[in-house]
Amino acid sequence: MPLNKELINNFITVTSKAAISCYDFIGKNDKNNADKAATDSMRNEINKLRINGEVVIGEGELDEAPMLFIGEKLGTGGNLNLDIAVDPLEGTNFVAKNLPGALSVIAIAEKGNLFYAPETYMDKLAVCSGVPHDATDLDFTVEKNIKNIADSLNKDIKDVTACLLNRPRHKKIIDKLNEMNVNMKLISDGDVSGALMVTNKKYNIDIFLGIGGGPEGVLAASAIDAYKCKFQGRFIFENDKDIERANKMGIKNLKKKYDLNEIIKGDSIFCATGITKGDLVNGIQIKDGKYITETLVTHKNSNLSKIVVSEDIIKT
Repeated sequence: MPLNKELINNFITVTSKAAISCYDFIGKNDKNNADKAATDSMRNEINKLRINGEVVIGEGELDEAPMLFIGEKLGTGGNLNLDIAVDPLEGTNFVAKNLPGALSVIAIAEKGNLFYAPETYMDKLAVCSGVPHDATDLDFTVEKNIKNIADSLNKDIKDVTACLLNRPRHKKIIDKLNEMNVNMKLISDGDVSGALMVTNKKYNIDIFLGIGGGPEGVLAASAIDAYKCKFQGRFIFENDKDIERANKMGIKNLKKKYDLNEIIKGDSIFCATGITKGDLVNGIQIKDGKYITETLVTHKNSNLSKIVVSEDIIKT
């Protein structure tokens, strides 16, 4: 059974409801309860759907309730078997401190088509669609990637813009970009939205790079797939526990570099609803007794990529 318009609308509702559940926590410095509210809402809404869903990218392990854990079964049953990737609240600090960029995110694919990723770090590379696939690579130096992007886009290096998380681990990358006089957009959190900024010229981001969350990498890849952009990722296993979990998930080559078509196969749906206003979508607004939400939705097979505005009556 193919992924269809009804399913798209259902999952827009899932992320919209999860986003709204966080509204009362915006600016309250309570990221844990905000995350719990989003997670509980997302689980509740998915469990209303006539699907056989399994969480392959989740928020935690089985014993870390109330997270949507990897391997959790969702839905009421039926003939549609789905892999589900979730980040009910991407940017917990953004909600807690009322900062821009908080999202509620989900991606789905037919069973077996979404990478079963461990909750560990990932070295990532996302590049806009105007750059040939072989012009950039995780194994290239930062300098080579930037120069190849500039050549491909017929830009001066000083006009290339890179986005990455502002972290001490990225000091060498940041220093090299400064040395090359490359424009930078340094973000504090939210590397799903950071990666997605290569998808549209209006964001003026040519490359997203650096180390962030592995689950977030898979979520970003599922959206980027609909835009014909490039994504590569390599998981980073820092200790024996990470390696053991990877082996249980069937990952034998711990140094493997994954291209987009190895992370997400076949058709897919991606939804990201804004909680606080960000680069991709507006945050939740209240008007005439209703919550107004914006959701970025993509559907690969129909070449769908648009912003959907939804309304939900405020319950008193």
